[in-house]
Amino acid sequence: MALLVLDSSGVSVLARPGTTRIARTRDFERRQLWPPIVPSVVLVECLTGHPGGHATTNQLLKGCTIVDRLLTPIARRAAALRTAAGRGSAVDAIVVAFAELHAAAVLTSDVDDLSALAEHAEGVLVEPTW
Repeated sequence: MALLVLDSSGVSVLARPGTTRIARTRDFERRQLWPPIVPSVVLVECLTGHPGGHATTNQLLKGCTIVDRLLTPIARRAAALRTAAGRGSAVDAIVVAFAELHAAAVLTSDVDDLSALAEHAEGVLVEPTW
């Protein structure tokens, strides 16, 4: 596993100034999980459209790989994962489908929903934000 995918809570936690953010980032770098991938649909959940209020979030995102395109096979896989799990949002399912594509870990505070989705995916590790 050599990649990390962030959901909106993962972005929010790592964008917060402080020692937790620094420690987590260093840990991910040490484990060669940095820089993370952020599917662009995640931005819908972690931004409000007011750029002035997101300085630290935008700073974090500059160091991430933002995937702008949601290809049809990923969308179909996300739909299948969501159906199989019977829970989770469309964005959650897309995050897990991206993680599966890359055999990646997902950083989230929504461990229950993402774990339920990951149970139906290959090679996805759900990593809690706490």
